[in-house]
Amino acid sequence: MVPLLLVLLLALILFGAGFALKALWWIAVIVLVVWLVGFIARPKSGNARWYRW
Repeated sequence: MVPLLLVLLLALILFGAGFALKALWWIAVIVLVVWLVGFIARPKSGNARWYRW
């Protein structure tokens, strides 16, 4: 009984980690797209930036 519970717990942990990593990949892709759009659409005058970082 205990080994079965451990296997199920391991499966749940791996499933959760896989879902979290996939979500983090999508967030990283969205941030990259926003950065690229801001880089392409930035003003051409001097050192003007589209963000305030």
